[in-house]
Amino acid sequence: MKKLQLAQLPTRIDRIKTPPTEAALWIKRDDQTGLELSGNKVRKLEYALQEALEQKADTVITCGGIQSNHARATAAACARLGLRCILLLQDDGQRKPSGNYFLDTLLGAETVFLSESQYQNELDEILQNIADVQNAQGHTAYTLPIGASNGIGTFGYYAAFAEILAQEKEAGVVFDTIVCAVGSGGTYAGLLFGAISAGSNKKIVGIPIAKDAAYFTDRVLCLSHDFSAYLPQKLTCPPEQIRLIDGWTGPGYAKNTEEDFAFIRTFARNEGIVLDPVYTGKAMRGLYESLQQGHPHVAGAKNILFIHTGGAFGLFGKEERFLCNGKKPTANKRQKSGCQ
Repeated sequence: MKKLQLAQLPTRIDRIKTPPTEAALWIKRDDQTGLELSGNKVRKLEYALQEALEQKADTVITCGGIQSNHARATAAACARLGLRCILLLQDDGQRKPSGNYFLDTLLGAETVFLSESQYQNELDEILQNIADVQNAQGHTAYTLPIGASNGIGTFGYYAAFAEILAQEKEAGVVFDTIVCAVGSGGTYAGLLFGAISAGSNKKIVGIPIAKDAAYFTDRVLCLSHDFSAYLPQKLTCPPEQIRLIDGWTGPGYAKNTEEDFAFIRTFARNEGIVLDPVYTGKAMRGLYESLQQGHPHVAGAKNILFIHTGGAFGLFGKEERFLCNGKKPTANKRQKSGCQ
């Protein structure tokens, strides 16, 4: 499958100094695929935007939350490739020019804000309507779903699985379990399809940070059909190989508990590695506690590889939540920044 060369690959694998159990824990630094294009989304975009160029598209339309890593990475990739970029972002009611949203605007993307209701119930229709308008104006539009998690985007982590196998040989270690956050399903699906195609007995474990395991089980099965459309032979995905650990979405997508912030803060100070509050912070916390609780999807694991999917820009705008150690940030705008 043809792709662009946008990411800095292969990404390194580091060992965690203080794992929660006797199992050895490793982390694949896909947060280091680049700067503007940092994180897991660039692996998907290498394939999706190759397809866009083959279709002679000049405008890419996609969507995400206001702090979407995928939206920012798409904006950066489009700027690099000379494509117009339109982002449909869920309005959080603040629109502060910080983090990923600041970078979206810096990179020249056009942003369209949708209410939570529009985003949850009308997104596909709005995406298509905007594409129709662009096409009517003489452009050629290419649309991407949330997280570039579609058939073509899934090839990003299908290929990453092969990269991991090569790194195992080089390092002399075999990972029996690979774990990642699940936000739109494409990263997890790509890893799972890679393992199935390779005939690997590795467990591919996902930790949903939005919605639940039942939703993502259906989503992965749907992606297997879309992914197979690009293959000479259909890929069969047995449902029993879809391993997802529920319970770590917290208050919802991009919403955190004080326990999330405390975990990310402690992890950074112990490991010198910064997780993000939307994806990896929740997922790594979920992995730690699932190991301690002996969850069946990770019980007995000896060498675990966690995929750090990036998202550091999402930290900005939440600084006080990290630094207040459970206290509420100062609410009065006239007061200096601090904690109550």
